[in-house]
Amino acid sequence: MKITKENINHVAKLSRLEFSDDVIDSFTKQMGDIINMADQLAEVDTEGVEETVQVVDRDTVFREDKPEHWESRAELMENVPEKADGFIKVPVIIDKDDNE
Repeated sequence: MKITKENINHVAKLSRLEFSDDVIDSFTKQMGDIINMADQLAEVDTEGVEETVQVVDRDTVFREDKPEHWESRAELMENVPEKADGFIKVPVIIDKDDNE
């Protein structure tokens, strides 16, 4: 797969990012290099190689994921970074005015 400036511009537009032509040229080359390296890896014979998820034995350092119960809504809202009218405020991810 060949990465083109149009590919980079399309992803930038979807991400709502703007870059100069020099940066777009640089990203195009870098992404092309990454895709070429992935293509090379796909050609490696891995027959008989056991799959690995982690290269070193390690126990997880994360706490157990368990639900927390709050005594009141007010107590919950103390931990919310942004709130509006008693609700948790989250960033907009879909713009109604965007036609694409």
